[in-house]
Amino acid sequence: MYKFVTPTVSEGPLSEGPLFSRYRMNKGVSVFRMGGEWYEMRYPTEDDISATDQFYRGGMTYEIEDDIAAELLALGYDVSPI
Repeated sequence: MYKFVTPTVSEGPLSEGPLFSRYRMNKGVSVFRMGGEWYEMRYPTEDDISATDQFYRGGMTYEIEDDIAAELLALGYDVSPI
């Protein structure tokens, strides 16, 4: 078993001003497999999720099997043994 931490991006509000420019939040990026290929998506809908073979919601940590871990590790994702 392995631990998979989905990626995040740091973003701030779209407003202007000195205070807003300093405020940042981490937002999750979902990772999914569809038709044997892996993709990333920021804001998946329920239809997007139901169309996938494998889905990991952004900003979360998952326990994954060895075969999935090998695929994600080869793509450069944060995967570590449990």
